[in-house]
This record gives sequence, C-alpha cells and structure tokens, in this order.
Amino acid sequence: MPEPGRAPADTGRPSLRSAGELVLRTRVLDADDVRRALIRIAHEIVERNHGPEDLVLVGMWTRGPVIARRLADAIAQFEDATVPVGVLDVAFYRDDIGLRPVQPLGPTEVPVDGTGRVGVLVDDVLYTGRTARAALDALTELGRPRAVQLAVLVGRGHRELPIRADFVGKNLPTAETEDVRVQLTESDGGTDGIELWGPESTGEGNGDADEPGRTG
Repeated sequence: MPEPGRAPADTGRPSLRSAGELVLRTRVLDADDVRRALIRIAHEIVERNHGPEDLVLVGMWTRGPVIARRLADAIAQFEDATVPVGVLDVAFYRDDIGLRPVQPLGPTEVPVDGTGRVGVLVDDVLYTGRTARAALDALTELGRPRAVQLAVLVGRGHRELPIRADFVGKNLPTAETEDVRVQLTESDGGTDGIELWGPESTGEGNGDADEPGRTG
C-alpha cells in the first residue's frame, strides 16, 4: 500500500484530507475479498444486460483497465464469451482544466465501435463523481452507445454530481479527510487489497455511500 501520508495514485480527486500524517484505520478488503467482489460484479453485469453480447468494458486510468480486464476474464469463464476491453484517459475532459496542470495518464484505446453497444465504464473508487462525468464525455466521442453503465470496486460517498454506480463491490462510508487506498497486483505490485487511511483523530462524520452494494 502507499506509504503513510502519501495520497493514492488516483488522480483527479480533490485532496481534502488534513496536512497531518495519515495512519492505517482498517483493511477493508483482502485479496480474496477483491476476487469475490469482482466475480460478483461480473455476474451482475451479465445479468443486468441479459448476456454478454454487445458489451464493451472501458477502464479509466489508472486502475480501471486492470479491473476491466479481470471482469472480462471472469465473464469468459462462466459465459464462454469474449467481451472487448478498452482503456480511457479522461484528463482532457475534466471540469477543472485551467485550475491545475493536465496530467494524461495513458492512451485511450477502445477496440470496437461503441455505437449501439452497452459501454460499462470501470474504475476503482467512486468519490465526487467528477471523473465519471468526464468519462461519459470521453466515451461518447468514440460513438453513441445504446447505454452507459458504471462499475466500481468501492463507493465511498461525498458525491458532488448526481452520478450513481450501477455495480459496486463495496460501499464504504468515509470522512473527507480519509483516503481509500486500492492496491492491485498488475498496477501496484504486491497483493490485492483495499485499505482506509486517515488522521490519527478526526471529528468529522462519515459521508454517504448511497450506491447499491472513489473515482472523482
């Protein structure tokens, strides 16, 4: 996991925590929990869409592409179908361009035409909703999907836009001064896991996590 006091690698999220050093509060999910959550989300995606046909999974950098590929692998195991996987960089679609430097994170590559398909945007954490909004703009420039859905590993509350995830691995109420730190082997090394870090003491109340079941 990232060292104490360092923000996670999830760019595009406002840093609202205090300047003090953060400490580990709890380990929310271990590697087995992450695996089970992704398998469940994969089943829910197929069930919601009555099969894997016409799906395209699109991961938002940095950890979204890893999660999207794992979801596609899970679907392939129980449906014997190959779901295309794309990657999306939303840096130039954010609503805070001009307020801070633009930091592209990776290429945008979607291997199929999204027109008429169900595009499932994938990210690790849903937080303010601003990254998801930017992803909607970026995705619709690549075609006109029949529908767009959102799958995240963690929903942590504190939404600033009316955006709600369709598929969530874990609802996690948090304070704004806390960090949700996601580690995935492919992007971060080490063992999969999710941890909650925060100041040694805080008087803040928890935010709402109103999705079923943080990206900015």
